[in-house]
Amino acid sequence: MPTDADLRDELLDVCHRLHRAGMVAANDGNVSARCDDGHLLTSVTNVSKGAMTARHLVKVDLSGRVLEEGKRPSSELPMHLAIYRDRPDVRAVVHAHPPYATGFAAAGLALDKCVLPEIVMTLGSVPLADYGTPSTEEVPEAVVRWIGQADALLLSNHGAVTVGGTLMEAFYRMERIEHYAKICFVARQLGGERVLTPDEVEKIYRLRETANGNGRNPGCWSCNQFMADSCVADVCVNFAPGETFEEAVRRLVREALK
Repeated sequence: MPTDADLRDELLDVCHRLHRAGMVAANDGNVSARCDDGHLLTSVTNVSKGAMTARHLVKVDLSGRVLEEGKRPSSELPMHLAIYRDRPDVRAVVHAHPPYATGFAAAGLALDKCVLPEIVMTLGSVPLADYGTPSTEEVPEAVVRWIGQADALLLSNHGAVTVGGTLMEAFYRMERIEHYAKICFVARQLGGERVLTPDEVEKIYRLRETANGNGRNPGCWSCNQFMADSCVADVCVNFAPGETFEEAVRRLVREALK
């Protein structure tokens, strides 16, 4: 396990990577990590991620109480706290505003179709969470509706959030979202994406069974859309073992309404 000092260095590295990649501007974005002592390490408010140094990190507990005097965490800390409470497996959260992915979010478009095999293998569907006023409880409420089933989300009119077992895993998921959004944007200028067929998706899902570290990959959300004709049935990660299509639809609706 990384030491506290290692975690601080890695968190700063991720902040700098986000800034260099153009996924945050000015003081945008926030990053956090779960420490071995159960507390969280996170970025402070109102600092460019490109200018972050060790003094721009602050420790908080899972209730949000600041453990280092004189420092103020990001106003989006409640979203991070909600994710950690809902997902004990998560050890890092990245929130950024990558331009193409945020463009899709601002247009009200999820990245929820099976288009690229690499994305089906790693991210799956990237749902669009409802809009919430930044720095209010509306944002964590919108995120928690989806984060139990996905490791990457678009935030309507806001940006994107990714989670991971490590800071770099969460960062790479953010990088994947932006790369995928850019490809989808280009494809739509050329007439639109060719969505993979259920048979093609099924083959990819079979390959995923031998891969490690896929996280919670929600598939194509055809179940949520009541599109039985495009359902890949029991190979879809939306299905629990032994579920019928109808049972999965009822379960997913219940989870979405929580």
